[in-house]
Amino acid sequence: MAILPTLNSIRVGVTVLVQGEPYQVLWANFVRMQQRKPVMQTKLRNLKNGKVLEMSFKPGDSVEEADLQKRKSSYLYRDANGIYFMDAETYDSVQIDSASLGDRMLLLQEGMLVDILFFNDSPISVSLPPKIDLKVTSAPPPIKGDSASNVTKSITLETGLTLQVPLFIKEGDMIRINTDSLEYVERVT
Repeated sequence: MAILPTLNSIRVGVTVLVQGEPYQVLWANFVRMQQRKPVMQTKLRNLKNGKVLEMSFKPGDSVEEADLQKRKSSYLYRDANGIYFMDAETYDSVQIDSASLGDRMLLLQEGMLVDILFFNDSPISVSLPPKIDLKVTSAPPPIKGDSASNVTKSITLETGLTLQVPLFIKEGDMIRINTDSLEYVERVT
């Protein structure tokens, strides 16, 4: 475990240990006010259970970087006990708790390659690519007269995920989705 040397080392994407738990930095803002010590304000997501924590770090705080290992694995299936993957090198089955992914588990497709994050030799979370392409399976037709700006409709994707998209998206289209925010990005041709 490496100790981060300065507050500026705490930035988006870095994983840190807070009370022995691995957290990923979602947002970081360096604040320096007159006559006060600088502070690094952060939003952190627990990689084990997905909960978000707001925390401020001051100069002199000892911040350890979490030692995570990534292993390529392919998605197999999910059930009431969790989500199952197969390690690409050893072909071992790996189970992850559904709570660690939340709604992002609806982005997984059979056979999809992802990185499994291991902490202390136990799987804790899945690192998805930044964007994923999925097929629209159900989309209502646009209603005539809906031409105001930013009008959206609700659609269903092949994995069962429902989200809001622009009116021109129709059934059978492939769309790109941001895996962090679960939002529509663009239509794929």
